[in-house]
Amino acid sequence: MTPPLRTERLLLEPYVPEDEEAFVALFQDTRVSQWMGDGPASEAADRALFGRIFTEVYARDLFDVWAVRRDGLLVGHAEIKPTDVVGGHEIIYALAPAAWGSGLGTEVAEAIVAHGFDTLGLTEVHATVAAPNESSLVLLDRIGFEHVRDIEEEDGSTTRVLVRRRTASTGKALPAR
Repeated sequence: MTPPLRTERLLLEPYVPEDEEAFVALFQDTRVSQWMGDGPASEAADRALFGRIFTEVYARDLFDVWAVRRDGLLVGHAEIKPTDVVGGHEIIYALAPAAWGSGLGTEVAEAIVAHGFDTLGLTEVHATVAAPNESSLVLLDRIGFEHVRDIEEEDGSTTRVLVRRRTASTGKALPAR
């Protein structure tokens, strides 16, 4: 079961059914969804995705998915899950534009990475980022992710594959740079 995580300003906790409208609003905002998966989807598809979090992900304990809250309000989405694309666990995070530029993305990413290393016992954590998504690339570089390869997508775009490795000597995540 997805455990709650706390940062200085955020609470990451499992979604509840009452989060559906805020979840759909987050994913329907093209400033957010342009960087998620295959990009913007229909409202119906986002509602179906929200439903699958309960009927598949939580019900079958497939991987960890969180609602990201600040002062009780849903301001983002986070996940850590195994994916074949990277051959390991990948972190995924998204914040509402109102939360951009305040360091919350760093808090979310660091919390998920720490969960991967400390709770899941992973030795490395991956991220995949669309090459034009400079904000995420800079954030991940700043917290110790390294670029390992590029994936050329069918539509001609490039996805960067990044990794952050756990240090062998201390068992802790590499420090932020």
